[in-house]
Amino acid sequence: MSGTSVIASSLGDYLRARRALVSPGDVGLPPTGRRRVPGLRREEVAELVGLSTDYYVRLEQGRAGHPSDEVLDALSRALRLGSAERAHLYDLARPPRRAGTPTAPAVRGDVLRSALRQVVTAIPTTPAVIMNDRNDVLAWNHLAAVLIADFPQLAPRERNMARRIFLDPDARRIHLDWDEAARTTVGILRMAAGRRPHDPELVRLVGELSLGSETFRTLWAGHHVHEKTHGTKRFRHPAVGDVTLAYETFQVPGAAHHLLVIYTAPPGSPAEEALNFLGSFTASPSAPAFRPRTLHPRTFHPRTRTEGS
Repeated sequence: MSGTSVIASSLGDYLRARRALVSPGDVGLPPTGRRRVPGLRREEVAELVGLSTDYYVRLEQGRAGHPSDEVLDALSRALRLGSAERAHLYDLARPPRRAGTPTAPAVRGDVLRSALRQVVTAIPTTPAVIMNDRNDVLAWNHLAAVLIADFPQLAPRERNMARRIFLDPDARRIHLDWDEAARTTVGILRMAAGRRPHDPELVRLVGELSLGSETFRTLWAGHHVHEKTHGTKRFRHPAVGDVTLAYETFQVPGAAHHLLVIYTAPPGSPAEEALNFLGSFTASPSAPAFRPRTLHPRTFHPRTRTEGS
């Protein structure tokens, strides 16, 4: 299975996938008895949007040209799309030209300004990374390298969280919320594929993951999309055990779809104590390199917290 064939997606593919997720009751339509397939029928979507059934069928078949913003907005409402899904719908309806053709946008590089790398490195007490929408980790600080992955020791192509999630045999042990992490990771890649379906690095990545992971293939076929914003992430580390952190995501100015992700722990929490413990191994550039497997989990003893403390 080639990356090119797997990454290929169309407006019609997405419309079919999304209408299968909406029941008549979700949009105020009366029940019509047993259905052969889940979700809305084509004529029901057309009625909700205010289109002829023939035009909507041609949309799904890719024979209707470029739909107007008004039609796309109406489809977004009818199919109950969130902000990420709506943005993806627009990307698919306005596909970029293939690189090398007139007016085709160049595939942007992933070179970070040195000052941005210094900003990430200078964050001392909590993990931080800069990623692109292919899930490549472009910059990291010491705590991120200790807790998430040993980025300095990885080859550049292996500094990719999608590869870590789906192809690393230790991923389920490290990422306690692996199922959610897998789903959102695929959703981020789907968003990127809608923006840049001809990005050769993205095509290669999706092809590699499709060949290497049945779970990835299943999730990719679902057309789920996701924009990384904020949430909770759970890690397991051999020296400190389970660590639950909150994360916030910030768009890096001047770099399209480059994100600064910062993970934090509540003050006084066991997670903060765990980060302080891990940070003690990276407190100075002269400190010896930290190798997690050389420490036994009992080395770390988080303070016991009583109720109300």
